[in-house]
Amino acid sequence: MHNKLANGHLPTQPYINWQAVPVRELHVGHTSHILSHLLQLGDEDRRLRFGTQTPDEVIHRYVERLDFERDAIFGVFDGDLRLIGMAHLAYLPNIKDQAHSAEFGVSVLPEGRAQGLGTALLQRSTVHARNSNIQTLYVHCLSSNKAMMHLAQKAGMVVQYDSGDADAHLTLPPANTGSIIYEAANEQWAGLDYALKEKMKFANQAWCWLFGRAGHIR
Repeated sequence: MHNKLANGHLPTQPYINWQAVPVRELHVGHTSHILSHLLQLGDEDRRLRFGTQTPDEVIHRYVERLDFERDAIFGVFDGDLRLIGMAHLAYLPNIKDQAHSAEFGVSVLPEGRAQGLGTALLQRSTVHARNSNIQTLYVHCLSSNKAMMHLAQKAGMVVQYDSGDADAHLTLPPANTGSIIYEAANEQWAGLDYALKEKMKFANQAWCWLFGRAGHIR
């Protein structure tokens, strides 16, 4: 799985407008948000994310095949409840006598970049992987994706280049009380953030309708 953007690791604290980034775990009810997010990526962003030119129909098939029971998917929403950043933590098949592993893929819309979203998504995914008994986290992308590789190295990943592709991996420590509490607290906070944004959006829509109706009556 190729990637568009990822950076950071557990101890780091990402910020967006001087506030920590709320990352929420997504479920099947967010499928339309995920599809809309990926379709908004430009041609070059899609190539970096998936490793090849990716037309709309391929993105539709990718979203249709997402398994929310097997994998973990995380997202960052803006004030209008647009999914501006998402990460896919895909669990790889277990092989006897080998470490359990997962692969990390991420994309961020242009308006959400350089604000710590990639850091937050990788951090959230890393903690979840630890708590799911994953020992090794992988990233695979095009070697031309310099930003991704720089951020992977910044996260402490070991990076190897080969024939136009780049692979990075990170050995994860086992879960502990701190990682479990950290994930639970972040999920609760992200849920609260989403609920508040949802209320604000509905309130704004109500005010727009009210003032629009008042203007029409006049």
